[in-house]
Amino acid sequence: MDYSKTLNLPQTDFPMRANLPEREPELLEYWQSERIYEQKSKAAEGRPKFILHDGPPYANGNIHIGTALNKVLKDIIIKYKFLQGFDTPYIPGWDTHGLPIEHAAIKILGLNRHELDPLDLRRECKQYALKCLDLQRDDFKRLGVGGDWDNPYVTLYPDYEAKQIQVFGEMAQRGHIYKGLKSVYWCTSCETALAEAEIEYAEKKSHSIYVKFPLVDDKGNLPVGVDSKNVYAVIWTTTPWTMPANVAIAVNPELDYVWAEVNGEIYLLAAQLATSVIAANGLEEYTVLATMKGVSLEGMVFAHPFINRESLIVLGEHVTLEQGTGCVHTAPGHGQEDFDIGVKYGLPIISPVDHSGRFTAEGGIFQGMTVEDANVPVIKELIGRGLLLGKSSVRHQYAHCWRCKNPIIYRATEQWFASVEGFREAALAAIKNVQWIPTWGEERIHNMIADRKDWCISRQRVWGVPIPIFYCEQCNEHIINDVTIAAVTTLLRKEGSDGWWAHSAAEILPEGFACPQCSHTSFRKETDIMDVWFDSGSSHASVLEERKELVSPADLYLEGSDQHRGWFQSSLLTCVATRGRAPYKAVLTHGFVVDGDGRKMSKSIGNVIFPQEVIKQYGADILRLWVASADYKTDIRISKDILKQLSEVYRKIRNTFRYILGNIADFDPNTDKVKPEQLLELDRWALLRLEQVRQKVTKAYEEYEFHHLYHAVHNFCAVDLSAVYLDILKDRSYTSVPHSLERRAAQTVMYEIMTTLVTIISPVLAFTAEEVWKYMPKLSGMPDSVQMAEWPVEHPEYLDSVLENKWDRILAMRSEITKALENARRAKVIGHSLDAEVVLYADGEEYSQLAVIADQLATILIVSGVQVIEGKVNAPAAALATEDVALAVAVMPASGEKCERCWIYSNTVSADVAHPTLCARCAGVMKEL
Repeated sequence: MDYSKTLNLPQTDFPMRANLPEREPELLEYWQSERIYEQKSKAAEGRPKFILHDGPPYANGNIHIGTALNKVLKDIIIKYKFLQGFDTPYIPGWDTHGLPIEHAAIKILGLNRHELDPLDLRRECKQYALKCLDLQRDDFKRLGVGGDWDNPYVTLYPDYEAKQIQVFGEMAQRGHIYKGLKSVYWCTSCETALAEAEIEYAEKKSHSIYVKFPLVDDKGNLPVGVDSKNVYAVIWTTTPWTMPANVAIAVNPELDYVWAEVNGEIYLLAAQLATSVIAANGLEEYTVLATMKGVSLEGMVFAHPFINRESLIVLGEHVTLEQGTGCVHTAPGHGQEDFDIGVKYGLPIISPVDHSGRFTAEGGIFQGMTVEDANVPVIKELIGRGLLLGKSSVRHQYAHCWRCKNPIIYRATEQWFASVEGFREAALAAIKNVQWIPTWGEERIHNMIADRKDWCISRQRVWGVPIPIFYCEQCNEHIINDVTIAAVTTLLRKEGSDGWWAHSAAEILPEGFACPQCSHTSFRKETDIMDVWFDSGSSHASVLEERKELVSPADLYLEGSDQHRGWFQSSLLTCVATRGRAPYKAVLTHGFVVDGDGRKMSKSIGNVIFPQEVIKQYGADILRLWVASADYKTDIRISKDILKQLSEVYRKIRNTFRYILGNIADFDPNTDKVKPEQLLELDRWALLRLEQVRQKVTKAYEEYEFHHLYHAVHNFCAVDLSAVYLDILKDRSYTSVPHSLERRAAQTVMYEIMTTLVTIISPVLAFTAEEVWKYMPKLSGMPDSVQMAEWPVEHPEYLDSVLENKWDRILAMRSEITKALENARRAKVIGHSLDAEVVLYADGEEYSQLAVIADQLATILIVSGVQVIEGKVNAPAAALATEDVALAVAVMPASGEKCERCWIYSNTVSADVAHPTLCARCAGVMKEL
């Protein structure tokens, strides 16, 4: 007789091979056809809300690995919160205005943007943005991210733009918007002003020059007897092209300055820098003629090196001894600190450079040159006049445009600003009322706001939301009031922002509208658009307040750590300025994705990993598992080796589910579950560990420490289940009478383990959990999708410290005994562990514990027989003396014959005439089958 057919071997159609790249799209189709998101929304009506507001990714190209990380993190949280009983509407969004899209559209059209009709360019921009939006939406859905994908928020939609105009209007009415001449970041490639959040730093090689400014009026500060003809102030700069805009030289009032004589010339230098300046320019030793404080130098006059203009000595706290000469070249038209000091002293603001970075007529002999091209001619001009003390080059960190990656300049122009100073204290107070995760985020954004005076919100482009300002043609007064804002809001809600370019001021404003200053009735429109950070920063009003399923403030904003200067900040500023509070209750940040060696992703290095390729090879669940496995609050590493390791972890988790499904194939949870008091002690230990894991995983989700739950689940599957509980359980599950109490007890526990495990892992392994759920026998009332399930209830009654301590000791001894079995296997004393009989020699507490469970030890150790003998000294010399417990282990071949059915060696084999090859236990089972 083939007794193997009488065993309760695992039976399941749940595939061993995950084949996720092919299987996941089928599950996506299931979620879509069954409208799971809509079902969840309906089921959640009346529940408390948890709102995670989506920071809009930029609609430009496909998603990258960092975008995938961000969206999966959000989805994990949303899915978990729903399971916990919250209403969790998720409205994905897109940022669809700005330079990259405009550049792409211009490239597609193949034309000069200055030759394009604004509406034609805007139409191409819109088409490009929406095309990218669709590509990204498909990518996000493929990741298993759930949300209202058919109704996202998009910054180019008319309703969004109209609400943004209202936010701008409210800020203006409160006095927070003004127009002024300031030195701002300017990208000559993009031909527009930039905000600080649009600046990134990269290495740049620059000229390094020391320039002599001849003395004009010493104001009595020269040492007695010194001829003023060969006296110079020496400045250092890495931007020779800014020399035409020089109007002053700044010194620090608290520093000591010297008149240093070198080769018949006298130089004004900071005392502590004199030696390094002289050496850097290859000069001989110098003589100090006199020393004085910087404050004494104020008002001295020097001559511009090559322009008929004076350069005044001014005082500035920004002058330091870090580099240079201590005398700082000051061009208010080309630097923020220079501009501020220029305003303080009433200096002329000279900025002889146009929007494309070319010198205007004001630049004199450099007219028509770009700022970069002018560097060498400026140096040659200084050499020709004998006023270049020295030159070299330097590599340093320099500001670049984060869109086009080119170096930027400072340029003094008239721009629109939001005066952060007007509501800074309120913003700083609001920051304190927000939970920042990690906590260092609070200090970071606090310092950024505390140091910020203004926000440049105007851009000289056409693809964006217009700055809704009108100018009177008669008195040139700019006009923004309730009437104009209402008119523009109505227009944009009807036609979108295209309406601003399609209609004249007269067509937009109500009939009879007159200038509040001079009563004139002819107007022109502002040509600048708003900074795209104002677009996305208005989402708290355009989305949270407008979508009926959402509420404001949001419970959570979650983005990369760079958004402290970006979306977190722009949202905070617009919300505090108009609502008097923060738009969020908590802010969670993640780091950036780097390769396995911690290097930044770079196409040139060849270490870029694309999420689409990971999905194609491994499946989205492996990518989701990677997200959960990393401590994302710092930089997150990814590589082919890391993904391969994660696929092995995934396989262990999947096989755990498959093994349990196979062992409960004949189990109906509605009728076959046994009562808690009928469970065996091992079963109760398994439930104890399950409750501990449930608690740890719940805590990890609540604290957004997903790597903790990853390790908890992995260890539970690999150690507690595979290596202990399920391994020990095999004999009971396979050989018992199918409907016996001991087997039903095991199935009852395995079922609870599976239903708990599949639910708590479903926010991470969304596809695999759904697949398991489909194959799993269900209790009446269980939903069809795991996404509709409830979080497992807590079971404090499972926790038993006495039981836990007892089994900790048992498993510690089991671990040591297993080592002895491995040694015997290597020595070919035994083959399988069931070929063995074990004799345990123990003292004291170990002996007492082993003696109590002596009849269970063969099952626990998966051997054919165990003897427990008191006295470690009685152990034979060949016995293994364990290190961690007072125990010696002797392993020998098992006595008796091997049962053909259960493979355990027993002296009862052949005792039953009907089944002579079976042990007494298996023979008894056969009689009940």
